Amino acid sequence: MDYYGSMVLYQRFRTAALSAAILAIAPLGWTQSSGQPAPESGSSVVSNPALDAELFYEIFLGELSSRTGDPGAGYALILEAARRSGDGQLYQRAADIALQSRSGDYALAAAMAWKSAQPQSREANRYVLQILIALNRIGETPALLRQELAQSPARIKASTLAALPQMYGRASDKALAARVVGEALADELTHPATGPIAWVSLGRLRLAAGDKTGALEAARSAQGLDNANEGAARLALELMEESVPQAEPLVIQALAGQPVPELRLAYARVLLGLQRLPDAARQLEAVTQSKPDMAEPWLVLASLQVQDNRLPEAEKSLQRYIELAAAGAEERSRDRGLTQAYLLYAQIAEKKQDYPAAEAWLKRITNVEEVFSAQSRRASLLARQGKLAQARALLRALPGTSAEDKRMKLAAEVQLLRDLKLHQEAYEVQVELVALAPDDADLVYDQAMLAEKAGKLDTMEQLLRQLIARQPQHHHAYNALGYSLADRGVKLDEAKQLILKALELAPGDPFITDSLGWVEFRLGNVAEARRLLEAAYRTRPDVEIGAHLGEVLWTQGDRDAARKIWREAQRLNPDNETLKETLVRLEVSL
Repeated sequence: MDYYGSMVLYQRFRTAALSAAILAIAPLGWTQSSGQPAPESGSSVVSNPALDAELFYEIFLGELSSRTGDPGAGYALILEAARRSGDGQLYQRAADIALQSRSGDYALAAAMAWKSAQPQSREANRYVLQILIALNRIGETPALLRQELAQSPARIKASTLAALPQMYGRASDKALAARVVGEALADELTHPATGPIAWVSLGRLRLAAGDKTGALEAARSAQGLDNANEGAARLALELMEESVPQAEPLVIQALAGQPVPELRLAYARVLLGLQRLPDAARQLEAVTQSKPDMAEPWLVLASLQVQDNRLPEAEKSLQRYIELAAAGAEERSRDRGLTQAYLLYAQIAEKKQDYPAAEAWLKRITNVEEVFSAQSRRASLLARQGKLAQARALLRALPGTSAEDKRMKLAAEVQLLRDLKLHQEAYEVQVELVALAPDDADLVYDQAMLAEKAGKLDTMEQLLRQLIARQPQHHHAYNALGYSLADRGVKLDEAKQLILKALELAPGDPFITDSLGWVEFRLGNVAEARRLLEAAYRTRPDVEIGAHLGEVLWTQGDRDAARKIWREAQRLNPDNETLKETLVRLEVSL
């Protein structure tokens, strides 16, 4: 045995550990040469030299233990040193050792001992607050949160309030989190300076808890305190995305008082998601006029123009976007945006049946993250030229061998076949996809929808009933099964109950409201059907909702109103099968 070498190694290790310990405690004022310690404000550090030496050694042993694989002993030694010295940084170090060891309860014990020793310490209070939230003990946090807000300097209070939804975001009981924060914010909600941001944060917590009414009330309260508050408008946009149309006036009011281009662009994106294409176009055109050197609106406008088959205008918008992006955008953002622009150019060329030009645009895409999108579009080009086998082979040959890669490739193939209306082939690939993840409810739901398209109605019904049994909260499954029964005119009473259950799980959903209107129509309740369908169409002017509403109006003899709705729906999607079938069946030409 190399006794001398071992001793040298041990001595070096001791020296390194001692140095680390000294560095760790130096800020605390416990070095022997410092004369008097430099305690944290409010701490009750004893100045007895003998005790100083004893504490120094205790801290040294604690650091040595925590760094050499015995964090439990290190924690106990550092916490004991903290209690004897009253030093806040030692309490914090003990809590940190426990956190690094993933021992939340011990971290909480250290933080609570710290807060008990220094009740007015903001850092101690914050540690207890954050650890309790991490441990999901939300009900114990209101007083701590009130203290944190009371002690936050004015210059950072707004950011502290804004961070609350993220801070409480992992709480398992979202409703409790919203209630607890609401109690803690009682004083802030009425304060002119902090009220708007406090209401917005509370609104986001309520929305996360599914309390859309409470979130809307919060947004209105925030705007009531500050008419131009952007946070209130953005919360209102989130509510619009959650099918709360009553939130839209808040957005309109904010834009009227302070037309921030970024807010108007966000509004346009929400309108696009709601399929309100003309309204979205007006907002985008307003942004491009008020701030023509802002690149992103031109790209979004181009996407809308392509969708609306306004191809020359789309090309101009894309050209303007590329000019602006080349001049100013951050590299990663620019590459991502240019990829989208090239994909849109390829789509324009494809619509013109200029397949070589479309292929040339796709070849410009060099962004590795977007190669999948480019290859999917390339496969679509091949399929449209009658080269379906090559298109499918291209998708199957895409790089990637992980389970997720395989899922993405099969999903792209399903979409390709669906776009070509090859429903039987799409269903067969979807079966492969479900086999990779049989517990994925969304994949099973898509399989059921493709089974219906492929004429396998019994299979569709079986899959949806199995999905409902496995996931009783899956509102899409209830709605799809109820709508299918209603559309075929069978089991109408059961269809209505299924749809009502879906609406109970997703109140206000315009597509489920459309299904309920359709089953009422099939049951002969035409007036009620019209009321429901008009409400759904107001919330979401979708082509299929429009097809249904038009048929109800036509049946009531209101032919002009029916034609008006159908024309609007046709502008949204002239190729929609439901709309085309309705017009053919009723022998209507627009």
